[in-house]
Amino acid sequence: MGGVIVTNPPKADPKDVEALGRYGVATVHEAMGRTGLLGTHLRPIQRDTRIAGTAVTVLSWPGDNLMIHAAVEQCGEGDILVVTTTSPSTDGMFGELFATALRRRGVRGLVINAGIRDTAELRAMDFPAWAAAVSPQGTVKATGGSVNVPVAVGGQLVHPGDVILADDDGVVVVPRTRARHTAEASEARERKEAAARAAFLDGQLGLDRYGLRETLVRLGVT
Repeated sequence: MGGVIVTNPPKADPKDVEALGRYGVATVHEAMGRTGLLGTHLRPIQRDTRIAGTAVTVLSWPGDNLMIHAAVEQCGEGDILVVTTTSPSTDGMFGELFATALRRRGVRGLVINAGIRDTAELRAMDFPAWAAAVSPQGTVKATGGSVNVPVAVGGQLVHPGDVILADDDGVVVVPRTRARHTAEASEARERKEAAARAAFLDGQLGLDRYGLRETLVRLGVT
């Protein structure tokens, strides 16, 4: 298997990444029109952590982490490493040593559509990660792949330089060309939810606030 390593791809503006980082995955997902989620199978190994950064993508052969080693060189301050494989894999492709190298380069976390290990050590060093599996199964370094190419995760396309946002709810990708607009839409959604929260605290029902009584009647609910 051949491959390619793309250097210095365009990235989302850091100000837009910072703006998106103020909001949760659910809010951003809704603000984009309920798109961008990388699937419910990617779960955090930690709790109460939210990160936002620009994607450095990796396409690897299953059970082979050679291209993660190659990707470390392409990572920099504010990036998030996004790894997937050419076919399903649960092998533990990433652990503490990779995290140590990435932390040195200013990487904010990992999203891996495969297996991860050394989870206790990763939590202890406060390196956030979202993975499809946890497995001590080792890997080899023998097959070519690609770095900084578009990859598909959970039915979503992730381009290098796109914004990745991850928290306890999961992971969402925001195309870099939509980052600013999505940040503005997320802010508007936050204001709308704040108004609804205040109304509910005051005793108003969702049935009345959202005009759902008429919906029930229309659907024949008696």
